[in-house]
Amino acid sequence: MPSRRVLPALALSIASLLPSACVGAPDDADAETAASTAEYPVEISSCGVTTTVDAPPTSAVTLNQGATEVVLALGAEDQLVGTAYLDDAVPDRWQAAYESVPVLSEQYPDHETVMAAEPDFVYASYLSAFDSEAAGDRATLHELGAATYVSPFGCGTGASTRDITFDTVWQEIADVATVFGVPERADRLREEQARQLDALRREAAGEGIEVFWFDSGVKTAFAGAGDGGPQLVLDAIGATNVFADVEGGWADVSWEDVVVADPEVIVLADAAWSTAEDKIALLQRDEVLSQLDAVRHERFVTIPFSESTPGVRLVEGATSVAEQIRALGLR
Repeated sequence: MPSRRVLPALALSIASLLPSACVGAPDDADAETAASTAEYPVEISSCGVTTTVDAPPTSAVTLNQGATEVVLALGAEDQLVGTAYLDDAVPDRWQAAYESVPVLSEQYPDHETVMAAEPDFVYASYLSAFDSEAAGDRATLHELGAATYVSPFGCGTGASTRDITFDTVWQEIADVATVFGVPERADRLREEQARQLDALRREAAGEGIEVFWFDSGVKTAFAGAGDGGPQLVLDAIGATNVFADVEGGWADVSWEDVVVADPEVIVLADAAWSTAEDKIALLQRDEVLSQLDAVRHERFVTIPFSESTPGVRLVEGATSVAEQIRALGLR
C-alpha cells in the first residue's frame, strides 16, 4: 500500500485559484468554456516544491487512486497517458473513462516506466510516489519536462495539519482543475459537495457516538487520527474520533489504547491490501479485542478506502458512514 504513515503539512496552493470540479463528465460546452477561461503559465506549489505549467497537460500521469479519480471527476481523462495504483474499485460512473487510460503498473511504476509514457505532468496522492524506487524525485522530473503535484495531505513532512477542512480538499481539486485548464468544473463540484456536507452537518447522525477508525494493522492498529480524511468525515457527521488527539491523518496506536477507548462503533476502511473482512476476523478472534463493545455487538461500518482519504469522494464517504451509523439505531 502507499506510504501514509506520516501525513503532512499543507502544501502551498495556486494563489489565483477559484476553489473547486464536476462529478460527471463535462459536455462540449464545458470544454469550450475551459479553453477560453484558462490562463497560462500557471505556477503551482505542493509540498514545498514549485513548478510551472505552460499549457494544459496533454500527456499527464496519475499515481494513486485519489489523484486518478480527481482527474476523472474533472472529465480530463483524455489528457492522461497513464495511471497506477488502485486501492479498491473505481466507481461505475468513471469506469469507462478509467478504462480508456493505460495502466502503467498495479502499484508504483518505476522511473523508466513513467518516462516511457513521456509525461508533461505527474500528479500523486502521496509523496512516496516520487521515491527513487518509484517515479523518481521531482526535481529530475522537472528537468525532463514533467511538472509535478502532490496532494497537500500526502506530503509526508510530519508537521501537524490541524487546520485542515473540506476547503483544503476542494482546494486540491481546484489546483488540479486549474492545471488542466478546467477551473469552472472544480467550482461546480465544490458547490454540489458543500450542499451535501451542510445536510450531513444538520442531521449529525453520529452525534454523541465514539468511533475508532480502523485502517489496517495487526501488531498495532493503524488508526484514523486527528488530521486527515477520517477526522473530516467524523466531524461532518458529529461523531467523536477516539484518536482525535493524535497528530497526523493516520497513526499507529497500541491495541491497549483501543481497549481503553472501547468505542461504540468501528469504521473499517476496505482496501485491496487490507480488507474489512480481514479486520473483522482479527477483532473477533482476539481474546481481548473480541470483548470491545463494538465487536461484541457487531457495530461495524465499512467504506472503501478511496472514500476515506481526502479527495473527490470524501463527501461520499461521510454520507455512507452517516447512513450506516443511522442504521445501527444507537440514538
